[in-house]
Amino acid sequence: MTTPATSTLELTPEQTALWIKGLLNIACADGHFDPEEKQLIASLIREEMVPELDLESCATVTEEELTAAFGGDRPLAENFLRTAVMVALANGIYSQSEDAELQRFCRALGLEIDALDSLKHTLDGQHESNEQTLRLLDPVRRWLDGLEIKDARVARFLCRLIPPQCPFERDITLFGRKIVHIPPLCKLNPLYDQLVGLRFRSLTYLAEECGEDITPYC
Repeated sequence: MTTPATSTLELTPEQTALWIKGLLNIACADGHFDPEEKQLIASLIREEMVPELDLESCATVTEEELTAAFGGDRPLAENFLRTAVMVALANGIYSQSEDAELQRFCRALGLEIDALDSLKHTLDGQHESNEQTLRLLDPVRRWLDGLEIKDARVARFLCRLIPPQCPFERDITLFGRKIVHIPPLCKLNPLYDQLVGLRFRSLTYLAEECGEDITPYC
């Protein structure tokens, strides 16, 4: 059983920078970092977070940096890992490269998260979103639902990264012929409800705790 996320400490600027840098490592891990996503996130980083961070290289967070920033606070470290998992799931596909990066984070933080083992059932999209898959994913779903948002900059980042609504299903055509059908993300991703919950908690935190106007994210 994992420890509940009960840390009440706000992040220091250094911790926030490492947090965002780690999430970017996950976003870059599978090579599917679209130019539009990169431009959007880059603008947010330049304005508010880590202006010196080079998005072109997606500078790697070292294990020593992670240990120094979060290693002494298990609830904080688990919250960081939860957001990293959410970023890995944001495009609907959990890849081998994302899993390897998350395992590296766990080693650096000295954590063994049993719930993460169930994510391997979804590696590279080789699964069906059905009742059996959902049962297998129950441990990681419960673990992800324990996430608390306590930093405005992290909340803004997540609101921009996670789509505000489930993308419509669509057909990709070439020369008038359908070559692939893409289902709605909510059907493709069995953990979509957890992503929606994270985005909602981020919006609620910004509106109620920080008094911010959240209409730009809606």
